[in-house]
Amino acid sequence: MSETASPPRILSIAGSDSSGGAGIQADIKTVTMLGGYAMTAITAVTAQNTQGVAAIHEVPTDVITAQIQAVISDIEVDAVKTGMLASSSIIQCVASELERRPVPWLVVDPVMVAKSGDALLWEDAVDALKTLLVPLASVITPNIPEAEALTGKKIESDTQVREAAEAFITMGAKSVVVKGGHREGPATDLFFDGTTFHEFTSPRIETANTHGTGCTFASAVAAGLARGMSILEAVGLAKEFVTEAILSSFPVGQGHGPLNHFHKLWK
Repeated sequence: MSETASPPRILSIAGSDSSGGAGIQADIKTVTMLGGYAMTAITAVTAQNTQGVAAIHEVPTDVITAQIQAVISDIEVDAVKTGMLASSSIIQCVASELERRPVPWLVVDPVMVAKSGDALLWEDAVDALKTLLVPLASVITPNIPEAEALTGKKIESDTQVREAAEAFITMGAKSVVVKGGHREGPATDLFFDGTTFHEFTSPRIETANTHGTGCTFASAVAAGLARGMSILEAVGLAKEFVTEAILSSFPVGQGHGPLNHFHKLWK
């Protein structure tokens, strides 16, 4: 009996969400649904639900390093996605390991705040994210508040979105997607690779079930890249996957419910 060919291998370096809607849990669901093999290096354990974050326990940096080394040295990776990194020491640890062990693709989701408004990145870690991790990114996927925090500029107009995208390239990222979910009107995400701008637009969906959208989007981009897609194709895949997952979401909990990562299976 012949062996089945290995699927694309995606490593998520992120925090665990006990409610299952975001973080490592969302990453595993997304990668699996898009035909990849999901692996993890957990940076923090959170006690959270759809209403808020009750507690955060950061994983010691030597354990985070050991997780990354264990995966890359044995299984190897086709793409890496980072999510919640919480502190400057964790960012330093992850960036150092990814510099020592370069990977084909690195998707950086600069997670700062949970959907409930609770902080997931300490204020003193923003500079570490900008100087250590952004320059390693194949693509970084900030939403508007994250882009404002990292660029230090207010973003309200289309021109300011473009200026923010240009700022991330100046910081060293190879490409950026500034997501438009926090703006008025259609949900338009702006891609820029230092040369070309491209917009990805979908109708705005009125729903409270948006917990985990950022994690899901970045993981879908990583899965697409690991499958051999171009960055534009991978971003288009992610936009479509997230939109369908929001459209088919269902109520969970009493706050911001999760996306339906299994919409293709449950139709």
